[in-house]
Amino acid sequence: MTKRTRRMHSVAFKAKAALAAVKGERTLAELAQQFDLLPNQITEWKRQLRERAADVFGAAGEPSSERPVDVKRCMRRSASRRWRMIF
Repeated sequence: MTKRTRRMHSVAFKAKAALAAVKGERTLAELAQQFDLLPNQITEWKRQLRERAADVFGAAGEPSSERPVDVKRCMRRSASRRWRMIF
């Protein structure tokens, strides 16, 4: 009997599975079969997604830790005298 090696899933794969579970269009058993995972793993990723979803937008009432962006410094005038983004 060969030992199964531990699989490493990408962040995108985990997000896709967790979002599919949050949608609720399919059962956990169907999702487990689709993604070739155990239902407990999908439930764990779903829990983590729900707990950390607010981190995407920042905690409510807390100021952003990032510096404000000076829009003028990110733009320049083109030959047609229109403002264009530098990036």
